[in-house]
Amino acid sequence: MKKIVILLVLILGFSAAHAQDDKERERIKSLKTAFITQELNLDNKVAQKFWPIYDKYEQKRRELYRREHRDINDVECISESKADDLLKEFVEIEKEDYELKKQYFADLKSILSSKDIIKLHQLEEDFHRKLIREYRARQHKEREKNNEEK
Repeated sequence: MKKIVILLVLILGFSAAHAQDDKERERIKSLKTAFITQELNLDNKVAQKFWPIYDKYEQKRRELYRREHRDINDVECISESKADDLLKEFVEIEKEDYELKKQYFADLKSILSSKDIIKLHQLEEDFHRKLIREYRARQHKEREKNNEEK
């Protein structure tokens, strides 16, 4: 029953969400926080230790993602030397990501069990899948609505 309520909250919460908007990103983050807190059964004491670790990790992961996925205006026009430099940077980013994850797991291990860390990983995947499904459903409804208006 608890999972059904959470799913309904997520679906209702995302029905009007557009992730491009900062306000909506914060709303999604709040829903994710509530979802993870509830599913991991984090009490206040553990949550106070958990969320700073989690948020710091997420921020650093976003920074790595931005570095790796920056726009390359025209791949055809870059030199082989520049392409080599980009490949080296991609490998460096992967190394940094690995070290970051290693530290993240060690930090989490001080407050959560290994089973809970694995569960957290699964919960993040579940949340992401639900978010994608809701986004696709919303896009589908918008297309249908636009087709009806034409």
